[in-house]
Amino acid sequence: MQPLDFDACYRAVDSRDARFDGWFYTAVRTTGIYCRPSCPAITPKRRNVEFHRSAAAAQAAGFRACKRCRPDSSPGSPEWNTRSDVVARAMRLIRDGVVDREGVAGLANALGYTPRHVSRLVTEELGAGPLAIARTHRARTARTLLESTDLSAADIAFASGFHSVRAFNETIQQIYAVNPRQLRGHSTGTETITLRLATRQPFAGDVLLRFLGERAIPGVETWDGVTFTRNLRLPMAAGHASVTAQPDSVRVTLTLEDLRDLTSAVARLRRMLDLDADPVAIAHTLSPTLPIERIPGLRSPAAFDPEETAIRAVLGQQISVAAARTAAGRLAAGGPLFPTSGELAALDPQTLPMPRRRARTLVELATRLADGRVHLDPGADWDQAERDLLDIPGIGPWTAKYIRMRALGDPDVSLPGDLGIIRAAAHWGLDGDDARCKPWRSYATHYLWNLERD
Repeated sequence: MQPLDFDACYRAVDSRDARFDGWFYTAVRTTGIYCRPSCPAITPKRRNVEFHRSAAAAQAAGFRACKRCRPDSSPGSPEWNTRSDVVARAMRLIRDGVVDREGVAGLANALGYTPRHVSRLVTEELGAGPLAIARTHRARTARTLLESTDLSAADIAFASGFHSVRAFNETIQQIYAVNPRQLRGHSTGTETITLRLATRQPFAGDVLLRFLGERAIPGVETWDGVTFTRNLRLPMAAGHASVTAQPDSVRVTLTLEDLRDLTSAVARLRRMLDLDADPVAIAHTLSPTLPIERIPGLRSPAAFDPEETAIRAVLGQQISVAAARTAAGRLAAGGPLFPTSGELAALDPQTLPMPRRRARTLVELATRLADGRVHLDPGADWDQAERDLLDIPGIGPWTAKYIRMRALGDPDVSLPGDLGIIRAAAHWGLDGDDARCKPWRSYATHYLWNLERD
Protein backbone atom coordinates (compact mmCIF):
# COMPACT_ATOMS: atom_id res chain seq x y z
CA MET A 1 0.00 0.00 0.00
CA GLN A 2 1.37 3.38 -1.05
CA PRO A 3 1.57 6.13 1.61
CA LEU A 4 -1.14 8.77 1.54
CA ASP A 5 -0.54 11.50 -1.03
CA PHE A 6 -0.52 14.69 1.06
CA ASP A 7 -1.38 17.01 -1.84
CA ALA A 8 -4.26 14.82 -3.06
CA CYS A 9 -5.66 14.52 0.48
CA TYR A 10 -5.41 18.25 1.06
CA ARG A 11 -7.22 18.99 -2.22
CA ALA A 12 -10.04 16.69 -1.09
CA VAL A 13 -10.24 18.50 2.25
CA ASP A 14 -10.06 21.95 0.64
CA SER A 15 -12.98 21.05 -1.66
CA ARG A 16 -14.87 19.22 1.13
CA ASP A 17 -15.16 16.19 -1.13
CA ALA A 18 -17.48 13.71 0.58
CA ARG A 19 -16.36 10.92 -1.75
CA PHE A 20 -13.26 10.52 0.40
CA ASP A 21 -15.07 10.21 3.72
CA GLY A 22 -13.93 6.96 5.29
CA TRP A 23 -10.87 6.68 3.03
CA PHE A 24 -8.71 8.84 5.30
CA TYR A 25 -8.96 11.26 8.23
CA THR A 26 -7.63 14.80 8.66
CA ALA A 27 -5.95 15.60 11.97
CA VAL A 28 -5.42 19.27 12.87
CA ARG A 29 -2.48 19.84 15.20
CA THR A 30 -3.58 23.27 16.41
CA THR A 31 -6.99 22.04 17.62
CA GLY A 32 -6.18 18.43 18.51
CA ILE A 33 -9.15 17.08 16.59
CA TYR A 34 -9.57 14.82 13.55
CA CYS A 35 -12.27 15.17 10.89
CA ARG A 36 -13.68 13.57 7.80
CA PRO A 37 -12.54 15.22 4.51
CA SER A 38 -15.95 16.84 3.98
CA CYS A 39 -16.00 18.62 7.36
CA PRO A 40 -17.77 21.99 6.88
CA ALA A 41 -15.37 23.81 9.21
CA ILE A 42 -12.86 26.30 7.82
CA THR A 43 -10.14 24.46 5.96
CA PRO A 44 -7.03 24.28 8.17
CA LYS A 45 -3.69 25.50 6.88
CA ARG A 46 -1.49 22.93 5.20
CA ARG A 47 1.24 23.23 7.79
CA ASN A 48 -1.18 22.34 10.58
CA VAL A 49 -2.60 19.07 9.22
CA GLU A 50 -1.61 15.45 8.96
CA PHE A 51 -3.52 12.58 7.40
CA HIS A 52 -4.29 9.14 8.79
CA ARG A 53 -5.64 6.03 7.10
CA SER A 54 -7.80 5.11 10.09
CA ALA A 55 -9.63 6.84 12.92
CA ALA A 56 -7.73 4.54 15.28
CA ALA A 57 -4.41 5.94 14.02
CA ALA A 58 -5.61 9.51 14.56
CA GLN A 59 -6.72 8.61 18.07
CA ALA A 60 -3.40 6.89 18.79
CA ALA A 61 -1.67 10.11 17.75
CA GLY A 62 -3.62 11.99 20.43
CA PHE A 63 -6.48 13.50 18.39
CA ARG A 64 -10.16 13.42 19.36
CA ALA A 65 -13.17 13.18 17.04
CA CYS A 66 -14.67 16.38 15.65
CA LYS A 67 -18.08 17.13 17.16
CA ARG A 68 -19.23 18.94 14.04
CA CYS A 69 -18.57 16.47 11.21
CA ARG A 70 -18.59 13.31 13.36
CA PRO A 71 -15.99 11.34 11.42
CA ASP A 72 -17.02 8.15 13.21
CA SER A 73 -20.43 8.22 11.47
CA SER A 74 -19.07 8.37 7.92
CA PRO A 75 -19.35 5.29 5.65
CA GLY A 76 -16.49 2.84 6.03
CA SER A 77 -13.66 2.61 3.56
CA PRO A 78 -14.76 0.66 0.45
CA GLU A 79 -11.21 -0.67 0.27
CA TRP A 80 -11.90 -3.52 2.68
CA ASN A 81 -14.70 -4.91 0.52
CA THR A 82 -12.67 -4.82 -2.70
CA ARG A 83 -9.48 -6.52 -1.54
CA SER A 84 -8.77 -10.11 -0.52
CA ASP A 85 -5.32 -9.75 1.09
CA VAL A 86 -4.66 -10.45 4.77
CA VAL A 87 -5.19 -6.86 5.97
CA ALA A 88 -8.53 -6.53 4.17
CA ARG A 89 -9.69 -9.89 5.52
CA ALA A 90 -8.58 -8.81 9.00
CA MET A 91 -10.56 -5.57 8.73
CA ARG A 92 -13.72 -7.43 7.71
CA LEU A 93 -13.35 -9.71 10.72
CA ILE A 94 -12.64 -6.80 13.09
CA ARG A 95 -15.78 -5.03 11.88
CA ASP A 96 -17.70 -8.26 12.53
CA GLY A 97 -16.57 -8.19 16.17
CA VAL A 98 -14.08 -11.08 16.18
CA VAL A 99 -11.52 -9.18 18.26
CA ASP A 100 -14.18 -8.22 20.80
CA ARG A 101 -15.26 -11.85 21.15
CA GLU A 102 -11.98 -13.74 20.76
CA GLY A 103 -9.15 -11.22 20.97
CA VAL A 104 -6.27 -10.80 18.53
CA ALA A 105 -5.48 -14.50 18.95
CA GLY A 106 -8.91 -15.38 17.58
CA LEU A 107 -8.44 -12.97 14.68
CA ALA A 108 -5.05 -14.47 13.83
CA ASN A 109 -6.41 -18.00 14.07
CA ALA A 110 -9.20 -17.17 11.62
CA LEU A 111 -6.63 -15.79 9.17
CA GLY A 112 -4.13 -18.61 9.63
CA TYR A 113 -1.24 -16.45 10.86
CA THR A 114 0.37 -15.65 14.20
CA PRO A 115 -1.01 -12.74 16.27
CA ARG A 116 2.32 -10.93 15.96
CA HIS A 117 2.31 -11.17 12.16
CA VAL A 118 -1.29 -9.99 11.83
CA SER A 119 -0.69 -7.08 14.22
CA ARG A 120 2.41 -6.05 12.29
CA LEU A 121 0.65 -6.10 8.91
CA VAL A 122 -2.37 -4.13 10.15
CA THR A 123 -0.25 -1.57 12.00
CA GLU A 124 2.08 -1.01 9.04
CA GLU A 125 -0.83 -0.21 6.75
CA LEU A 126 -3.27 1.56 9.06
CA GLY A 127 -1.08 3.13 11.70
CA ALA A 128 -2.85 1.23 14.47
CA GLY A 129 -3.13 -2.41 15.47
CA PRO A 130 -6.20 -4.68 15.65
CA LEU A 131 -6.90 -3.84 19.30
CA ALA A 132 -6.92 -0.09 18.65
CA ILE A 133 -9.12 -0.47 15.56
CA ALA A 134 -11.55 -2.69 17.46
CA ARG A 135 -11.62 -0.08 20.25
CA THR A 136 -12.62 2.58 17.72
CA HIS A 137 -15.47 0.40 16.49
CA ARG A 138 -16.62 -0.19 20.07
CA ALA A 139 -16.67 3.54 20.70
CA ARG A 140 -18.68 4.15 17.55
CA THR A 141 -21.25 1.56 18.58
CA ALA A 142 -21.43 3.01 22.08
CA ARG A 143 -22.03 6.51 20.75
CA THR A 144 -24.86 5.25 18.55
CA LEU A 145 -26.53 3.57 21.51
CA LEU A 146 -26.06 6.58 23.76
CA GLU A 147 -27.71 8.84 21.22
CA SER A 148 -30.54 6.54 20.13
CA THR A 149 -31.62 4.47 23.14
CA ASP A 150 -32.45 4.74 26.83
CA LEU A 151 -30.25 1.79 27.76
CA SER A 152 -28.20 2.17 30.92
CA ALA A 153 -24.52 3.03 30.60
CA ALA A 154 -23.60 -0.45 31.85
CA ASP A 155 -25.80 -2.15 29.25
CA ILE A 156 -24.34 0.04 26.50
CA ALA A 157 -20.79 -0.69 27.63
CA PHE A 158 -21.22 -4.44 27.36
CA ALA A 159 -23.40 -4.26 24.23
CA SER A 160 -20.61 -2.31 22.52
CA GLY A 161 -17.99 -4.92 23.36
CA PHE A 162 -16.30 -3.28 26.35
CA HIS A 163 -15.37 -5.61 29.19
CA SER A 164 -15.90 -3.02 31.92
CA VAL A 165 -17.80 0.20 32.50
CA ARG A 166 -14.55 1.90 33.47
CA ALA A 167 -12.95 1.11 30.10
CA PHE A 168 -16.13 2.33 28.39
CA ASN A 169 -16.08 5.66 30.26
CA GLU A 170 -12.36 6.22 29.65
CA THR A 171 -12.64 5.45 25.94
CA ILE A 172 -15.61 7.77 25.37
CA GLN A 173 -13.79 10.57 27.21
CA GLN A 174 -10.57 10.06 25.26
CA ILE A 175 -12.16 9.84 21.81
CA TYR A 176 -15.00 12.37 22.11
CA ALA A 177 -13.72 14.62 24.93
CA VAL A 178 -17.05 14.27 26.74
CA ASN A 179 -18.44 11.75 29.18
CA PRO A 180 -21.16 9.24 28.19
CA ARG A 181 -23.90 11.28 29.84
CA GLN A 182 -23.08 14.26 27.62
CA LEU A 183 -23.58 12.12 24.50
CA ARG A 184 -27.06 11.09 25.58
CA GLY A 185 -29.83 11.58 23.03
CA HIS A 186 -33.55 11.75 23.68
CA SER A 187 -34.78 8.26 22.82
CA THR A 188 -38.02 7.19 24.47
CA GLY A 189 -37.87 3.41 24.20
CA THR A 190 -35.48 0.53 24.79
CA GLU A 191 -37.25 -2.49 23.29
CA THR A 192 -35.83 -1.74 19.85
CA ILE A 193 -32.86 0.15 18.48
CA THR A 194 -33.34 2.35 15.43
CA LEU A 195 -30.22 3.33 13.52
CA ARG A 196 -29.37 5.39 10.48
CA LEU A 197 -26.68 3.67 8.43
CA ALA A 198 -24.83 6.15 6.24
CA THR A 199 -23.87 5.40 2.65
CA ARG A 200 -22.22 7.19 -0.25
CA GLN A 201 -24.21 8.90 -2.99
CA PRO A 202 -25.84 8.11 -5.32
CA PHE A 203 -27.73 5.22 -3.74
CA ALA A 204 -30.34 3.07 -5.52
CA GLY A 205 -31.75 1.76 -2.25
CA ASP A 206 -35.16 0.82 -3.62
CA VAL A 207 -33.60 -1.42 -6.29
CA LEU A 208 -31.32 -2.96 -3.70
CA LEU A 209 -34.19 -3.91 -1.40
CA ARG A 210 -36.25 -5.17 -4.33
CA PHE A 211 -33.45 -7.59 -5.21
CA LEU A 212 -33.39 -8.92 -1.65
CA GLY A 213 -37.17 -8.88 -1.34
CA GLU A 214 -37.78 -10.91 -4.45
CA ARG A 215 -35.58 -13.62 -2.90
CA ALA A 216 -37.07 -13.40 0.60
CA ILE A 217 -37.35 -16.81 2.30
CA PRO A 218 -40.88 -17.39 3.63
CA GLY A 219 -40.80 -17.50 7.41
CA VAL A 220 -37.33 -15.94 7.59
CA GLU A 221 -37.60 -12.77 5.50
CA THR A 222 -40.38 -10.48 4.27
CA TRP A 223 -40.70 -7.59 1.84
CA ASP A 224 -43.76 -5.41 1.37
CA GLY A 225 -42.39 -3.35 -1.50
CA VAL A 226 -40.83 -0.78 0.83
CA THR A 227 -39.47 -2.49 3.93
CA PHE A 228 -37.31 -5.62 3.97
CA THR A 229 -37.13 -7.64 7.17
CA ARG A 230 -35.21 -10.72 8.21
CA ASN A 231 -34.57 -12.81 11.27
CA LEU A 232 -30.93 -12.84 12.29
CA ARG A 233 -28.65 -15.58 13.54
CA LEU A 234 -25.85 -13.82 15.44
CA PRO A 235 -22.81 -14.93 17.47
CA MET A 236 -24.55 -14.70 20.86
CA ALA A 237 -28.24 -15.11 20.10
CA ALA A 238 -30.97 -14.31 17.58
CA GLY A 239 -32.37 -11.00 16.41
CA HIS A 240 -34.59 -9.26 13.90
CA ALA A 241 -33.94 -6.40 11.49
CA SER A 242 -36.32 -4.13 9.59
CA VAL A 243 -34.70 -2.17 6.74
CA THR A 244 -36.05 0.82 4.81
CA ALA A 245 -34.09 2.73 2.16
CA GLN A 246 -33.86 6.51 2.29
CA PRO A 247 -32.22 8.83 -0.28
CA ASP A 248 -28.91 9.10 1.56
CA SER A 249 -28.99 6.26 4.07
CA VAL A 250 -30.76 3.17 5.34
CA ARG A 251 -33.04 3.16 8.36
CA VAL A 252 -32.68 -0.03 10.38
CA THR A 253 -34.73 -1.11 13.38
CA LEU A 254 -33.06 -3.90 15.34
CA THR A 255 -34.41 -6.18 18.02
CA LEU A 256 -31.67 -8.24 19.67
CA GLU A 257 -31.93 -11.00 22.24
CA ASP A 258 -28.36 -10.19 23.34
CA LEU A 259 -27.13 -6.60 22.98
CA ARG A 260 -23.55 -7.82 22.62
CA ASP A 261 -24.55 -8.78 19.05
CA LEU A 262 -25.08 -5.16 18.00
CA THR A 263 -21.62 -4.69 16.45
CA SER A 264 -21.90 -7.87 14.40
CA ALA A 265 -25.48 -7.14 13.35
CA VAL A 266 -24.62 -3.66 12.06
CA ALA A 267 -21.44 -4.84 10.29
CA ARG A 268 -23.30 -7.68 8.56
CA LEU A 269 -26.19 -5.44 7.53
CA ARG A 270 -23.80 -2.87 6.08
CA ARG A 271 -22.08 -5.65 4.16
CA MET A 272 -25.35 -7.16 2.97
CA LEU A 273 -26.54 -3.76 1.73
CA ASP A 274 -23.13 -2.82 0.26
CA LEU A 275 -23.23 0.53 2.05
CA ASP A 276 -19.47 1.12 1.94
CA ALA A 277 -19.29 0.94 -1.87
CA ASP A 278 -17.80 3.81 -3.88
CA PRO A 279 -20.46 4.43 -6.58
CA VAL A 280 -18.47 7.25 -8.21
CA ALA A 281 -15.46 5.01 -8.87
CA ILE A 282 -17.74 2.22 -10.09
CA ALA A 283 -19.60 4.56 -12.44
CA HIS A 284 -16.35 5.95 -13.82
CA THR A 285 -15.29 2.46 -14.89
CA LEU A 286 -18.63 1.12 -16.11
CA SER A 287 -20.10 4.18 -17.85
CA PRO A 288 -18.23 3.68 -21.15
CA THR A 289 -19.66 0.16 -21.39
CA LEU A 290 -23.08 0.16 -19.67
CA PRO A 291 -26.01 2.63 -19.54
CA ILE A 292 -25.59 3.03 -15.79
CA GLU A 293 -27.38 6.38 -15.79
CA ARG A 294 -30.61 4.37 -15.84
CA ILE A 295 -29.94 3.26 -12.23
CA PRO A 296 -27.46 5.60 -10.52
CA GLY A 297 -25.83 4.12 -7.45
CA LEU A 298 -26.78 0.48 -8.01
CA ARG A 299 -25.30 -1.78 -5.33
CA SER A 300 -24.07 -5.38 -5.37
CA PRO A 301 -25.75 -6.86 -2.28
CA ALA A 302 -23.82 -9.48 -0.35
CA ALA A 303 -25.07 -11.96 2.25
CA PHE A 304 -26.06 -11.45 5.85
CA ASP A 305 -25.35 -15.16 6.38
CA PRO A 306 -22.77 -16.45 3.84
CA GLU A 307 -23.45 -20.13 4.52
CA GLU A 308 -27.20 -19.63 4.06
CA THR A 309 -26.55 -17.87 0.74
CA ALA A 310 -24.29 -20.70 -0.44
CA ILE A 311 -26.99 -23.27 0.31
CA ARG A 312 -29.54 -21.11 -1.49
CA ALA A 313 -27.24 -20.88 -4.52
CA VAL A 314 -27.27 -24.68 -4.80
CA LEU A 315 -31.04 -24.70 -4.40
CA GLY A 316 -31.34 -22.17 -7.20
CA GLN A 317 -29.35 -24.10 -9.79
CA GLN A 318 -31.26 -24.27 -13.10
CA ILE A 319 -34.56 -22.99 -11.63
CA SER A 320 -36.23 -19.59 -11.44
CA VAL A 321 -35.82 -17.09 -8.62
CA ALA A 322 -39.40 -17.78 -7.50
CA ALA A 323 -38.87 -21.54 -7.49
CA ALA A 324 -35.61 -21.17 -5.54
CA ARG A 325 -37.41 -18.98 -3.01
CA THR A 326 -40.06 -21.66 -2.55
CA ALA A 327 -37.42 -24.38 -2.14
CA ALA A 328 -35.59 -22.29 0.47
CA GLY A 329 -38.87 -21.78 2.31
CA ARG A 330 -39.39 -25.55 2.46
CA LEU A 331 -35.94 -26.03 3.97
CA ALA A 332 -36.63 -23.29 6.52
CA ALA A 333 -39.91 -25.02 7.41
CA GLY A 334 -41.58 -21.77 8.34
CA GLY A 335 -38.60 -20.28 10.18
CA PRO A 336 -37.88 -18.28 12.17
CA LEU A 337 -34.26 -19.01 11.18
CA PHE A 338 -32.79 -20.77 8.17
CA PRO A 339 -31.21 -24.09 9.25
CA THR A 340 -27.49 -24.13 9.99
CA SER A 341 -24.99 -26.04 7.87
CA GLY A 342 -24.66 -28.54 10.74
CA GLU A 343 -28.42 -29.17 10.74
CA LEU A 344 -28.49 -29.61 6.96
CA ALA A 345 -25.45 -31.89 7.01
CA ALA A 346 -27.38 -34.31 9.20
CA LEU A 347 -30.19 -34.71 6.64
CA ASP A 348 -30.64 -37.71 4.36
CA PRO A 349 -30.49 -36.46 0.74
CA GLN A 350 -33.18 -38.98 -0.16
CA THR A 351 -35.70 -37.11 1.99
CA LEU A 352 -35.19 -33.67 0.43
CA PRO A 353 -37.89 -32.44 -2.03
CA MET A 354 -35.56 -31.81 -4.96
CA PRO A 355 -33.65 -33.77 -7.62
CA ARG A 356 -31.40 -36.38 -5.97
CA ARG A 357 -28.18 -35.02 -7.43
CA ARG A 358 -28.93 -31.52 -6.18
CA ALA A 359 -29.87 -32.91 -2.76
CA ARG A 360 -26.54 -34.76 -2.52
CA THR A 361 -24.69 -31.60 -3.52
CA LEU A 362 -26.55 -29.55 -0.92
CA VAL A 363 -25.82 -32.00 1.90
CA GLU A 364 -22.17 -32.33 0.86
CA LEU A 365 -21.76 -28.55 0.79
CA ALA A 366 -23.39 -28.28 4.22
CA THR A 367 -21.10 -31.01 5.54
CA ARG A 368 -17.95 -29.25 4.32
CA LEU A 369 -19.15 -25.93 5.71
CA ALA A 370 -19.89 -27.53 9.06
CA ASP A 371 -16.56 -29.33 9.38
CA GLY A 372 -14.49 -26.37 8.17
CA ARG A 373 -13.31 -27.67 4.83
CA VAL A 374 -15.04 -24.71 3.16
CA HIS A 375 -14.75 -21.25 4.73
CA LEU A 376 -17.13 -18.43 3.80
CA ASP A 377 -16.70 -16.12 6.81
CA PRO A 378 -15.67 -12.44 6.34
CA GLY A 379 -12.00 -13.42 6.62
CA ALA A 380 -12.14 -16.12 3.95
CA ASP A 381 -9.70 -16.13 1.05
CA TRP A 382 -11.87 -15.67 -2.04
CA ASP A 383 -9.72 -17.71 -4.42
CA GLN A 384 -9.33 -20.61 -2.00
CA ALA A 385 -13.05 -20.63 -1.24
CA GLU A 386 -13.89 -20.86 -4.94
CA ARG A 387 -11.46 -23.76 -5.42
CA ASP A 388 -12.97 -25.56 -2.43
CA LEU A 389 -16.48 -25.05 -3.79
CA LEU A 390 -15.57 -26.37 -7.24
CA ASP A 391 -14.19 -29.49 -5.56
CA ILE A 392 -17.74 -30.42 -4.47
CA PRO A 393 -19.54 -32.70 -6.97
CA GLY A 394 -22.47 -30.85 -8.46
CA ILE A 395 -21.13 -27.32 -8.00
CA GLY A 396 -20.06 -25.82 -11.30
CA PRO A 397 -18.52 -22.49 -12.31
CA TRP A 398 -21.80 -20.50 -12.22
CA THR A 399 -22.68 -21.58 -8.69
CA ALA A 400 -19.14 -21.10 -7.37
CA LYS A 401 -18.96 -17.63 -8.92
CA TYR A 402 -22.39 -16.67 -7.61
CA ILE A 403 -21.38 -17.71 -4.10
CA ARG A 404 -18.16 -15.75 -4.49
CA MET A 405 -20.14 -12.66 -5.47
CA ARG A 406 -23.03 -12.89 -2.99
CA ALA A 407 -21.66 -14.82 -0.01
CA LEU A 408 -18.10 -13.45 -0.05
CA GLY A 409 -18.84 -10.01 -1.48
CA ASP A 410 -16.20 -10.05 -4.24
CA PRO A 411 -16.89 -6.94 -6.39
CA ASP A 412 -15.28 -8.37 -9.55
CA VAL A 413 -17.26 -11.50 -10.51
CA SER A 414 -18.85 -12.38 -13.84
CA LEU A 415 -21.30 -15.26 -14.09
CA PRO A 416 -20.52 -17.66 -16.96
CA GLY A 417 -23.56 -18.78 -18.90
CA ASP A 418 -26.16 -16.78 -16.97
CA LEU A 419 -29.14 -16.57 -19.33
CA GLY A 420 -30.41 -13.25 -18.01
CA ILE A 421 -27.04 -11.63 -18.57
CA ILE A 422 -26.68 -13.18 -22.01
CA ARG A 423 -30.10 -11.85 -23.07
CA ALA A 424 -29.45 -8.37 -21.67
CA ALA A 425 -25.99 -8.20 -23.20
CA ALA A 426 -27.36 -9.22 -26.59
CA HIS A 427 -30.24 -6.73 -26.42
CA TRP A 428 -28.00 -3.83 -25.48
CA GLY A 429 -25.09 -4.86 -27.68
CA LEU A 430 -22.86 -5.45 -24.66
CA ASP A 431 -20.36 -8.05 -23.51
CA GLY A 432 -21.36 -9.62 -20.22
CA ASP A 433 -17.71 -10.30 -19.34
CA ASP A 434 -16.14 -7.19 -20.82
CA ALA A 435 -12.62 -6.73 -19.41
CA ARG A 436 -13.28 -2.99 -19.33
CA CYS A 437 -15.66 -3.60 -16.44
CA LYS A 438 -12.86 -4.78 -14.14
CA PRO A 439 -12.59 -4.53 -11.16
CA TRP A 440 -16.37 -4.01 -10.87
CA ARG A 441 -17.84 -6.92 -12.84
CA SER A 442 -20.21 -7.85 -9.99
CA TYR A 443 -21.81 -4.43 -10.40
CA ALA A 444 -21.90 -4.90 -14.17
CA THR A 445 -23.71 -8.18 -13.54
CA HIS A 446 -26.37 -6.42 -11.46
CA TYR A 447 -26.76 -3.70 -14.06
CA LEU A 448 -27.30 -6.32 -16.77
CA TRP A 449 -29.82 -8.20 -14.63
CA ASN A 450 -31.77 -4.98 -14.16
CA LEU A 451 -31.48 -4.04 -17.82
CA GLU A 452 -32.83 -7.48 -18.73
CA ARG A 453 -35.98 -6.62 -16.74
CA ASP A 454 -36.66 -3.55 -18.88
